[in-house]
Amino acid sequence: MTSAAETAAEVRRALARLRGAAGVPLAFGGEVADGKRLRMTELLGNTSLLGLVVAEGKGLGGRAIGVRKPVVLPDYYTSDAISHHFDRAVQAEGVRSVMAVPVIVQRTVRAVLYGAVREHVRFGDRSVTAMVEVARDLEQELAVRAEVRRRLDLLAPEPEAAPPGKPADLQAIRESHAELRRIAAAVEDPQLRARIDAVCQSLTGDPVRGPSLSPRELDVLEGAAAGQTNADIAEALGLGPETVKSYLRNAMRKLDAKTRLQAVNAARRANLLP
Repeated sequence: MTSAAETAAEVRRALARLRGAAGVPLAFGGEVADGKRLRMTELLGNTSLLGLVVAEGKGLGGRAIGVRKPVVLPDYYTSDAISHHFDRAVQAEGVRSVMAVPVIVQRTVRAVLYGAVREHVRFGDRSVTAMVEVARDLEQELAVRAEVRRRLDLLAPEPEAAPPGKPADLQAIRESHAELRRIAAAVEDPQLRARIDAVCQSLTGDPVRGPSLSPRELDVLEGAAAGQTNADIAEALGLGPETVKSYLRNAMRKLDAKTRLQAVNAARRANLLP
């Protein structure tokens, strides 16, 4: 599970994208605790909703949590689709038309994103679609962060299970290293990618003096080390088979290897792979 600070930062970035993509002046939202209770912590273009706590089934956000799908209200005040527990706060902000989209990760609502305007408007399909796409991107980002944290937890053995100086299970390290490399390849956030790369480096140790591989060459060689075919590697990395062959040839040349196995062993001796 990602930390509250990480989730808040991702929600904030998503709201910034949402304002431009959906064409709304107001964007706000926050993390949902235990899949049922939203706390409004991130606001762009407004202030009076900060700190508002919205339980499942209460108000617009609570309905989005409950039905687990987007809810669009052209006129908040006259809508009978929601309870009106938060009318005072909404009126203080002057919000009139609003939509809310739940962010669902591993079947649990993790956040809710809102887009709103202070006039009566009917949101077009383009605005609603754009908002949903931003929410889906956020779902993927939170899922990636959760998987990274899960992998790191797996690599932290209990003290009694791994006494000081005893290495963790080598196969588990190799599997986690490979998965983290695949995750890093799909991550757009440069800071998160750098953190994943640093963890990968910690699993292999400091590289010895010798050839250096590009990130993609290392990714391809990682797949070869796991026994994957070129087609498997291509699918996992979103590359074409010929591109995989090219990266693999480059890696073999740099490592002075004539076979895939020789390249993998040379990379391990150089601490490029665990």
